[in-house]
Amino acid sequence: MSFKRKDLLGIRDLEVDEIEHILEMAASLKEINTRTIKKVPTLRGKTVIHLFYEPSTRTRTSFDIAAKRLSADTYSITASASSLVKGETLLDTLKNLEAMKPDIFVIRHTASGTPHRMARHTSASVINAGDGMHEHPSQALLDMMTILEHKKRLEGLNVLIVGDITHSRVARSNIWGLGKMGAKVILCGPKTLIPPEIESLGVQVCYRVEEAIADADVIMVLRLQKERQQQMLLPSLREYSIYYGINRERLGKAKQDVLIMHPGPMNRGVEISPDVADGPHSVILDQVTNGVAVRMALLYLLGQK
Repeated sequence: MSFKRKDLLGIRDLEVDEIEHILEMAASLKEINTRTIKKVPTLRGKTVIHLFYEPSTRTRTSFDIAAKRLSADTYSITASASSLVKGETLLDTLKNLEAMKPDIFVIRHTASGTPHRMARHTSASVINAGDGMHEHPSQALLDMMTILEHKKRLEGLNVLIVGDITHSRVARSNIWGLGKMGAKVILCGPKTLIPPEIESLGVQVCYRVEEAIADADVIMVLRLQKERQQQMLLPSLREYSIYYGINRERLGKAKQDVLIMHPGPMNRGVEISPDVADGPHSVILDQVTNGVAVRMALLYLLGQK
């Protein structure tokens, strides 16, 4: 099938066959990353601009590497190094950059909906690299790719997502993506960090992590956002770790072939213990590897327009 969308703004609006097409494309492009010369001419002559107005290591770097491995020209702009510090609006920044005729914008912003608004004002393609507490579509796609590689299926799997669900765009994209692909999603965390009525999205909620772990095929651990401590949503980081941290003792109650995932960055010793993060069940670095392949696929599919 051909990918007919101008933009990739979220998982929520994607059809199952579109998700499958992206994942198949990513699997085929992944081989490029193992070559001695990691470059193909697929997007030669195309220009990709990264607009990152929020800190990022994995997402920003992997999008940049992905574009360069497809031979695109790339340019990165951050808030501190842009005319935003002089009072220019983001829309004016976008329109001025569009006048330079780029092909794709990759946008990360603290405000939910920003990539969607920008996409309406440019003829270039826009990829959402994370917007506020809304979505992080490429993360969900690389998570699904990683699960598929190890489990050979998504349908029928029990995927447990543990942590700060309320503020997690990773959780939202995975809820929509995994649900579309037939997986059962279970959410676990303190009541203060789980949105009310979240079960209306077709997920199950559990507040005791020991119960949730037993039937999980995949445990996706979310970063505990320390900045939320200022909102008094948790008594302390230590107490969170005691009741919800994924450690070796708790993992002993899980299935023998359970996968441990984390979108990064990790707070070792808080939401996940080092021996679990680095243990035999962990596929965290596989997620990072697959992030490059998925982002290559997205750039390739949108770059054909």
